[in-house]
Amino acid sequence: ILVRAIGPHTKNKHEEPPVIALSEDGEFAIPLLGGHHGANELARKIADLTSGHAAVTTASDVMLGVSLDEPPTGYVLADASLVKSATAKLLSGEKLWGDVPWLQSISSPQGTIPVAVSIHPAVPEVLTYHPQTLCVGIGCERGTDPAEVQELIETTFAEHGLAKQSISTFASIDLKEDEAAIAALGHVRFFSTKELNAQSTRIERPSEVVRAEVGTPSVAEASALAAAGPEARLLVPKQKSKRATIAVAEASSPILQSAGRTRGLVSVVGIGPGTPLMRSPEVTAALQHATDWVGYGLYLDLAKDQHRDQILHDFPLGGEEDRCRHAIKLAKEGKRVALICSGDAGIYAMAALVYELIDREPCRVGVEVLPGISAFQMASAKAGAMIGHDFCCISLSDLLTPWDTIVQRVTAAAQGDFVISFYNPRSLKRVDQINKAFEILKPHRTSDTPVVLASSLGRPEENVRIVRFEDFKAEDVDMLTLVMVGSSQSKTIKRGDGQTYAYTPRGYAKKMDPQ
Repeated sequence: ILVRAIGPHTKNKHEEPPVIALSEDGEFAIPLLGGHHGANELARKIADLTSGHAAVTTASDVMLGVSLDEPPTGYVLADASLVKSATAKLLSGEKLWGDVPWLQSISSPQGTIPVAVSIHPAVPEVLTYHPQTLCVGIGCERGTDPAEVQELIETTFAEHGLAKQSISTFASIDLKEDEAAIAALGHVRFFSTKELNAQSTRIERPSEVVRAEVGTPSVAEASALAAAGPEARLLVPKQKSKRATIAVAEASSPILQSAGRTRGLVSVVGIGPGTPLMRSPEVTAALQHATDWVGYGLYLDLAKDQHRDQILHDFPLGGEEDRCRHAIKLAKEGKRVALICSGDAGIYAMAALVYELIDREPCRVGVEVLPGISAFQMASAKAGAMIGHDFCCISLSDLLTPWDTIVQRVTAAAQGDFVISFYNPRSLKRVDQINKAFEILKPHRTSDTPVVLASSLGRPEENVRIVRFEDFKAEDVDMLTLVMVGSSQSKTIKRGDGQTYAYTPRGYAKKMDPQ
């Protein structure tokens, strides 16, 4: 059943991730798509957890105790096309020839299958594993074209006979965290001026010009050495292009945990009305990949289905600025932060405040805004199609916006004949604003204009009602209610199920009705 289910999504064994089927009693863990990409090892780990058995059938794994295409972490196989013939020779009794630690059990000085570990490009017909021991330090002028940095790396590695598969990480000074040419490289570690200055006795080509600019005489060489560790050596000193520099340092063994820190990221995510089914896949991925979640306690709870080992930072209602500042602070430490908002992150939520804060207090952390379904969208959908034509949203909270300004906006929306969604219509302290808004609207709306009252959207206690404009009562509204008032064109329709729906026509009647 599972094979049939995933069949349409499979392409070839060299690209597919491991898929493990576990029997209901935990007795058997079965790699469904073969043992590639760590599937056999994953099956063994699962079997250990369940006290079961890993159904490993890969011949080389079973008979030799190792898979040639699955080197240990920190090594990269150069040419996978050689594995099949090498494995066949091993199974027929031939031996490997070469000094590769994890293959010693099947190696022999008299072997006939050449195998090597090298930071240099692979020799044809030699099974080569590249150790990820190289760190590439990079410096560049502000606004450097990413293509120039890429070309400098390609040229340097070609001239010095190095394999790019041996690159463990890229590194630079933290002043370049937001530099597009460096960010384009992917896995980059950053170091402070102080950390780079600690490498001063190891660098070969210091620059007083660079010192005057950023406070340290070396960026490329120093960051490469800092990333590669105290026992590393400078393999390639600073190389220059017009606007960029790189250097390469080599560690004594594969680098499994890089020094420095990554560029921090604040993902301002909108989780929608609350139900996981209405959350975008992009938001779900951001929640999963974050190291930390920041938000109002209720919002954190609404996303709990995705919580694993992320650190929770719970803030009370009303602590919006504190939430945003804390998220930015965590990102400055290199964390991936999900700043969780209900509805859409950019609509009456934290996205604008995050940008306002980094505008006032510039920093180099990454920021992304991931939208969600807003309350007004869901209210319209639940009621029918109220926002089928021009609409607007207005918050009636005067905590941050003067009431006179709110009055101007309601008046303009009324005169413009917009469908209007009122956020924050009423609270324990603000009980009369919604009545005042309806007084402004009254001259511009008929008594039977549909009004949607949508409460607790996306939650078990959800309640969506449609009332006539003249029947609206402020007492029916609370802090969790969105009030949507139709335009002069909005209509209601009662269907065969007995339910009343509201919609705002776009104007297609002019095409449908005979002239």
